[in-house]
Amino acid sequence: MSNLVEDLKNDAREIAGDLAELRHALHLEPELGLELPRTQEKVLGALDGSGIELTLGKGLNSVIGVLRGSRPGPTVLLRGDMDALPLQETSVSDVPISRFDGVMHACGHDLHTSMLVGAARLLAARREQLAGNVVFMFQPGEEGEDGAGHMIAEGVLAASGTHPTAAYALHVSSGMLPRGVFGARPGPMMASCADLRVTVHGRGGHGSAPFRANDPIPAACEMVTAIQTAVTRKFDIFDPVVVTVGSFHGGTKENIIPEFAHFDATVRTFSAAASERTREVLVPLIEGIAQAHGLEVEVSFEGLYPATINDAHAIDIVRDTVGELFGQDRFETMPQPLAGAEDFSRVLQQVPGAMVFLGATIEGRDHQNSPWNHSPEAAFDDRVLPDGSTLLARLALDHLAGA
Repeated sequence: MSNLVEDLKNDAREIAGDLAELRHALHLEPELGLELPRTQEKVLGALDGSGIELTLGKGLNSVIGVLRGSRPGPTVLLRGDMDALPLQETSVSDVPISRFDGVMHACGHDLHTSMLVGAARLLAARREQLAGNVVFMFQPGEEGEDGAGHMIAEGVLAASGTHPTAAYALHVSSGMLPRGVFGARPGPMMASCADLRVTVHGRGGHGSAPFRANDPIPAACEMVTAIQTAVTRKFDIFDPVVVTVGSFHGGTKENIIPEFAHFDATVRTFSAAASERTREVLVPLIEGIAQAHGLEVEVSFEGLYPATINDAHAIDIVRDTVGELFGQDRFETMPQPLAGAEDFSRVLQQVPGAMVFLGATIEGRDHQNSPWNHSPEAAFDDRVLPDGSTLLARLALDHLAGA
């Protein structure tokens, strides 16, 4: 193994304690959405004195760092998301739990932020080796607030003066993968996400005389059943669609026919074509059922994040880099994409690159059945921090060295 690889790994191990300390501080004070003032302050403190150019977001508490190499060249982007989730933590890990009621880093974004700080420090110490620039994208609002879209609108892809030619992000998992194992796949990595919201308007009345009213509940129930049937009859099974109704509300009492019924669904797909077709199929279907019942209906179909599509060449690079750094057994090609959604997809729409998962299951848990991300019991092992930083830094070094 080359001296460069050993030096990089040794330097990462030396700052492992600093990264764990930062991760614990972030975990202790998690913040939601686009406004993360405490988190932003911690990131700025961790990068102070690094020689990295720092720019703060205008409409959100983002941080953009630009490291300019000693020689001109292209730009590579590395991203870490920073926001937490509205959950009450019940984790049993050794990390001090959140001091904010109902807010928790249950998806590992505290680790993502810390690993990106680590990569920034490793690369800043190697500025003389860089022929080009590295953009560090510290992003709020991944959990449903489209923080990546906001940062793109504010110019993150133009931050260095040249459009990135590669982009990478890591995502830890509290299960799914063994601790320390990186996992990814070419093509669809995560699903697109859209919200389907339906309100059926009827005419209220007494439950004993439904013929004197126009009950919206049976029609809404028929819609729920019909959209599930449509998934199996209108879409290619090799380009999957998932529609889940997670909320259904109607009425106040058993003998009152309500004025309206409402339900919400999430729609997941793995291609732009399937995503567009869900709108074309589901909206007219719902409207037709309402019309058949003589009811009015409001239908909202709002696309949130596109599918996360990994570049095949970028995955080859990640696989080879993980093998060189840690051994081939530390990389797994994931056989299937995940139906979760990610706004790093917006970056990958414009820049070839990869979203890579990293197993971070804590000691004493089996990764195959441990509480997973978004669980109040989710927990992540600090020991993966230096490895994540090392991989991000090495991907940037190799990209700029080989440009």
